[in-house]
Amino acid sequence: METPPQKTVNIRIYNQTYNIRAGDGNVERTLRLAEMVDQRMFEVTNGALTSDSLKVAILAALHLADELDKANNKYDELSQAVTTRSGACVEMLDQLLA
Repeated sequence: METPPQKTVNIRIYNQTYNIRAGDGNVERTLRLAEMVDQRMFEVTNGALTSDSLKVAILAALHLADELDKANNKYDELSQAVTTRSGACVEMLDQLLA
């Protein structure tokens, strides 16, 4: 299986410009992710007592990690619910077909 070609993308986060590679070749996705990080950093700046870009980046990363953790937990809950309901459906079909 071929790996997608890596494309260089020019992004701007927290008033800094970076040239990065879109590892999966999806430039639009990379730009969207950079925008999310940029937006979160400015949100953190508005509520923080610091303008130190490293501290702001760490706080933004913690906020994004929290969102990811919550989404992963929700995914796990939904996956378990689907597994449970699928098992119940299989049992009902087995009873009907028996």
